[in-house]
Amino acid sequence: MKNKNIISIIVMVFTLLFVHTGCEDTFEPAIENHKSHSDLYNMPAWATGLLGHAYISNPLGSWSFNDVATDDAVSNDPNNGYRLMATGSWTASSNPMGEWQYLRASWQYLNQFIDVADEVDWADDQLVADMFKDRMKGDAFGMRALYMYHLLLNHAGWANGQLLGIPIVTEPEDLNSDFNIPRNTFQECIDQLNADVDSAIFLLPENYGAVGSDNQVPEKYRALGVTSGQYTRVFGDNAKNRMNAQIAKAVRAQAALLAASPAYSDGSDVTWEEAANLMAEALSGLGGNPIAEIDPDGNQWYASGEAIEQLPAGENPKEILWRGNKEESVTLEQQHYPPTLFGNGRLNPTQNLVDAFPMANGLPITNPNSGYDPNNPYANRDPRLSMYIIYNGSTAGPGNTEIITAADGEDNNALNKDVTSTRTGYYMKKLLNQDVNADPNSETPSYHYKPFIRYTEIFLGYAEAANEAWGPTGTGPNSYSAYDVIKAIRQRAGIGVNSTDEYLESASSNKDLMRELIHNERRLELCFEGFRFWDLRRWKKDITEPAKGMQIVGGEFNILPEVEQRAYQDYMYYGPIPNSEVVKFDNLLQNEGW
Repeated sequence: MKNKNIISIIVMVFTLLFVHTGCEDTFEPAIENHKSHSDLYNMPAWATGLLGHAYISNPLGSWSFNDVATDDAVSNDPNNGYRLMATGSWTASSNPMGEWQYLRASWQYLNQFIDVADEVDWADDQLVADMFKDRMKGDAFGMRALYMYHLLLNHAGWANGQLLGIPIVTEPEDLNSDFNIPRNTFQECIDQLNADVDSAIFLLPENYGAVGSDNQVPEKYRALGVTSGQYTRVFGDNAKNRMNAQIAKAVRAQAALLAASPAYSDGSDVTWEEAANLMAEALSGLGGNPIAEIDPDGNQWYASGEAIEQLPAGENPKEILWRGNKEESVTLEQQHYPPTLFGNGRLNPTQNLVDAFPMANGLPITNPNSGYDPNNPYANRDPRLSMYIIYNGSTAGPGNTEIITAADGEDNNALNKDVTSTRTGYYMKKLLNQDVNADPNSETPSYHYKPFIRYTEIFLGYAEAANEAWGPTGTGPNSYSAYDVIKAIRQRAGIGVNSTDEYLESASSNKDLMRELIHNERRLELCFEGFRFWDLRRWKKDITEPAKGMQIVGGEFNILPEVEQRAYQDYMYYGPIPNSEVVKFDNLLQNEGW
């Protein structure tokens, strides 16, 4: 999937609207492909190729399924990097989470582009050229902020009593540059991220799209005499789903939530209040009352291939702030369907995660009043359980095939029956289109896309920060509280729709209980999307809990307490700097423990 995305991006880069005559774009590659700085001034398509590297290297561009490194999932692939990492092989020389070289190399392309952008002859029409300059530079600043956020996720950590980030380099480097420079502090990196977001917001529109009249042109351009046609040429539909001001605001909010979290707050001056307000700013694009705009189908955005296929180019459903290209494929299903549906069953949800889903009445299964029956454990549960996870007796696939995961099951769906069988008694259902036929002799593909940022993530980020800043029902300067967000999300899931949500109400006056509820809702809503690994670490929660499973024999249910151990050490709340970099550059401090 990632390779297809890269090809799509490369095609996009070299078909952008950067020409000097009319509306038709042409691109004639020079005989010599090595360009000097000045060569790019009259070759806007080549200059834009530098920016294209930012999208090729987008850290959100493909599924990682790093849930396998947490208490939420295991893999039946013995060579899975996250499985090896979680069970003891994580080192500074072997790091499946590492982004250091890749993103910092691509960061160099962004620096080169920002340096040259003002000199590029973007169009014969000077007004259009100036707007292209704004758009392209704003795009680069926003992508550089995104890179910073992900570099901090992967590599920020403590050394010599300071919380450190990356070496901040904002100028192009060459063979004469000094590469042996120290890491900046985490806070300095957050400051740089914020500065880049400010630049992106100043230069970019909230959203892209054609305008029908000159009066719809933003004032800063209208005052210069820009017409609707000129504005649409630059900021019209052709630019949709590229970095815009709304996306940049969301990146800043994500970074603020990270910085305010327990693992980073001692090395940051970002407060929970600031994080909450930045999350609210990111949600403001939904309208005056964001709670009313929560997508009623936002927890199953992936389910309908037909709906995805019918999305106009560049358009997003209500749940999605930013996404990758839609494509028709069977790849996810081939990887993750149970064996009898011609899948490899690669990601196996744990009993730990299954137990995190409450009952349909909203009470945790550990609550004596919940009605949970350990001898009938999947009855009357949160509807999201059956939407996201295949358990014994679930149906899946285009024929609604019953899947038997019991250890005494007769086919390869059974627990540990074969190399493609589940190790936990569960298979992943979320993200998969159940209309797909993965049979290699009669494949029926369907449309998918990779979401880069979902609004549900931002809502949950707001709830987390707002609860810490103002308590469960406090709103600060905003019009909604953590309680309001969690109520809306749980009602969307089917909890508390026809009756009072007793558990939520009990948390409405208890910050600690609300915190645990928010953490759990985040775990459920965002499962298998690559959040759990980072959340456990920034919360400084237990990262060593063994992965559990369910063994069913003769209709009896027995918990498997240690399907897979977790071999993390305390210093592993922060990832390493690559050992190869530390060896080369003595000014580059390694994070403690690595």
